[in-house]
Amino acid sequence: MVESKIIAAVNQKGGAGKSTLSMQVAGTMAKDGWRVMVIDADPQGTATRWAAAAEDDRPFPAPVVGLSPAGAKVHREAKKFVGEYEFIFIDCPPAVDSPIPQSALLIADLALIPIIPSPPDLWAAVGIRHLITSLQDINDSMQPLLVVNSLEPQTLIAQDVQAILPEFEIPVAESMVHHRTAYRRSAAFGTTVHGIDPRDDKAIAEIEQLTSEIYKRLGVKDGRAKISA
Repeated sequence: MVESKIIAAVNQKGGAGKSTLSMQVAGTMAKDGWRVMVIDADPQGTATRWAAAAEDDRPFPAPVVGLSPAGAKVHREAKKFVGEYEFIFIDCPPAVDSPIPQSALLIADLALIPIIPSPPDLWAAVGIRHLITSLQDINDSMQPLLVVNSLEPQTLIAQDVQAILPEFEIPVAESMVHHRTAYRRSAAFGTTVHGIDPRDDKAIAEIEQLTSEIYKRLGVKDGRAKISA
């Protein structure tokens, strides 16, 4: 029996990058030697299709299980894997359309909230902040973490958004995920940014930095698992 950490990727708005962060970080943790799984709780099935795009001899490094039919009981289904995997990701659909994020957050150790620097995404983030605040009364061990995704740092709107983020009173990850072709290519080939050719060293570096930051927030002192022979 192993200790399991549950990470729920949530946002009120679709297209913010929940699947991208779930698959990239989960795959990176698996590469580090941890037992990791991804629960695809989104009816769109992005994580499932992502894993299915991998070549037969190079499967995605973490298993992906589709559980969107579980609906508001997804937390009960996720608990069945506790003790089997060290990290369990729940890739949620937009909260405005589904009860699944609320269910996932009931058992999450970390709420991973991707946000794209744009006014609509900021407006949506207000809604997810209210949801997280209300559920922290039930799950007081849950840590929320905003992650800036698809960043184009030279734009004025990106700079304005970064200045506003502290007002949300939710911790903001130091690691930011930039707008890069590598993320779309890795999805198309069923891998993480580590597995595409040619390599994108900047994309690899920022995903590894984000993964390291998540380890620290979850109390994992050494990110690389000790694998016994």
